[in-house]
Amino acid sequence: MSETGAAGPRTLVIGIDALSGDVLSRLSRGTVPTIESILASGASGPLESQLPPWTPSAWPSIYTGVNPGKHGVYGFLRFDGYDWDVVNSTDVRERTLWDLCSAQGLTSVVVNVPVTHPPSSFEGALIPGYIAPEDPECHPSGLLEEVRDAIGEYRLYNRQLREGASKDERVDGYEELIGMRGKAFRYLLDREDPEFAFVQFQQSDTVFHEFPDGDAPDRVYAAIDAEVEATIKAFPPKTVVIVSDHGIGPCSGYEVRPNVLLRDRGYVETTTDGEKPSWSKISTERLRTGDTGEVASPDDSSLAIRALAAAANVGITSQRIEAVLRRLRLDGLVLRVVPPDLAAAAEETVDFPDSTAYLRDRIELGLRLNLEGREPDGTVSPDEYRDVRAELIETFESLQTPESEPVFDGVIPREEVFHGPYIEEAPDIILVPREFEHTLSASLREDTFGSPREPWTHKRHGIIGVAGSDVESETIEGAHLFDVAPTVLATLGVPVSDRMDGTVLPIVEPPGTESYPPYRGETVATDDADVETRLADIGYLE
Repeated sequence: MSETGAAGPRTLVIGIDALSGDVLSRLSRGTVPTIESILASGASGPLESQLPPWTPSAWPSIYTGVNPGKHGVYGFLRFDGYDWDVVNSTDVRERTLWDLCSAQGLTSVVVNVPVTHPPSSFEGALIPGYIAPEDPECHPSGLLEEVRDAIGEYRLYNRQLREGASKDERVDGYEELIGMRGKAFRYLLDREDPEFAFVQFQQSDTVFHEFPDGDAPDRVYAAIDAEVEATIKAFPPKTVVIVSDHGIGPCSGYEVRPNVLLRDRGYVETTTDGEKPSWSKISTERLRTGDTGEVASPDDSSLAIRALAAAANVGITSQRIEAVLRRLRLDGLVLRVVPPDLAAAAEETVDFPDSTAYLRDRIELGLRLNLEGREPDGTVSPDEYRDVRAELIETFESLQTPESEPVFDGVIPREEVFHGPYIEEAPDIILVPREFEHTLSASLREDTFGSPREPWTHKRHGIIGVAGSDVESETIEGAHLFDVAPTVLATLGVPVSDRMDGTVLPIVEPPGTESYPPYRGETVATDDADVETRLADIGYLE
C-alpha cells in the first residue's frame, strides 16, 4: 500500500508492444526476470494477432474486443475519398475497457496506450500514447501539467530521434521514456487508487525496427522490466495481464511494391503533378536546403545527396534518380545516407482519380478499388466491382518472388476478414505476406521487388500472460487478440459487451454479458504536421 493508502488495482494490464516468445528467447539471460516470473507463475501462451498486425489498429482491437470492421481503424490513416488524415481516438468507434469499467462504477488509470488522443470522459485518469501530440490533451484536463510538476519531465517521444544522435544516445532516450511511463503511472495509481490500470510500453517495438542487434534490445527490455517490477512492488495487483499486439522478427524476404505491378498491368496511372502528401513536401524541402540529417560517410554520400537535391529541384522522379545512382554504382546508398522520407522526395505517385486500384497505406495491408459512387472520381462501376476484384485477387495470388516462391499466404476479400458497420472503410482486398517475411510498400520504383528497408518486421503472434491468486499455472492455447478485452473484464467481474468478437479465455470465470449503449461521438481531424513527420521518419508513412 502506498503512503497515501492506495492499494494495488484489482487488474493491472501491462502492454509491451511486439513482445513474443521469440523475442524473449533472443534477449540475454536475466534481462527481464519480472516479466518472465509473471509469465511462468500464471497462464501464458502465444497470442494470435489480427489483420493488420500493426499498432494503430491492433491496440484498439485489444482495448475494445472487436475487429476493425466494428471499431473502424485499419491503419495510421483515415481516408475520405482521395484525401487522408492521421487517425485518432475519435476514429475508434467502439466503447473501450475503461469506458465499460466506468459504466459499472469502476475507476481506471490508463497511460501511454496508443490511439487514445483526444481522451473521452470516464471515471479515472488517462495520458495518451503513440501518435498523440507531444503535449497531448489528457483526462482530466490539466493532468499532464500536474504529472510534470510531480515527477519532473514527461515526454511522449524520444527527442534524440532527429538530432543526429548516436545509437547509444537514442537508446538512452528510449530508457528515459520508459522511466517516465513508469513514474507517471505510479503517480496516477497513487492519486486515483483505481480498480483497473493499463500501461503500455512502445519502445519494445521501436528498438527492433532500429537496432535489432547488439545490446540495444537488452537495454530497452531491462528498462521495461524494472518499471514493471517497481509498479508491482508499490501497488501489488490481484491480477496482472501481460499482452502484446503482435510479434516481431527478421525481415528475410523482399519489399513488395503492389503499385508497381498494378502500374505494369494497367490498373495504376501515375503522376508527378498535383498536391503531394505533407511528408513528401517536407522531404523535398529538406533536400533542397541540404537538411539531410546524419550521413554514414560524407565522402560517399555527397554525390548522392547532390543528385537527389538537383533532381528534386527539377522534378525528376525517384525511379529515374534510382537508375542514375545505379549507373554511378551508388544504388542502395540513398537509404544509408538519408532518412527514408528523403529517398521518397520528388517521387512519381499514383494518380488516384485515374487509377483502377492501388495500395494506399502499406500498414493496412490492402488494395483499394477506385469504386464509382464511393470515391469522388471512381473508375470502377458497381457492376464491374466483383469481376475487377476477382481479377486482382487472381493476379496477386499468382505473384511469385524471383525465387519462384509464393509472395502471399492469402489474398482475401475484405468481408472474409472483417465484419461490422465500418467494413466499407476497409481495403477491398487484404494481402497477407507469406509468414510475414515480406513487407509491403506503396512506393513506385522500377521493380515490384526490392531489398527491405527495415531489418525486422511484424509477425503474426505476440504473447499473453495472466497471473494472480485465482489463475492456475498452465499454457494458454488458441488465444486471439480479440479475447483480451473480455478476459480482462472477467478478471474484474465486469459483464462482457455483447458486441465483442472475442471470448473469455478459460483461465478465468466468465462474468456474463451485457448490452451496453453503443458508442456515440463525432470524428475530429488530427491535422498535426508533427505527427505526420514523426510517422514518416520511422517509415510508417511513405
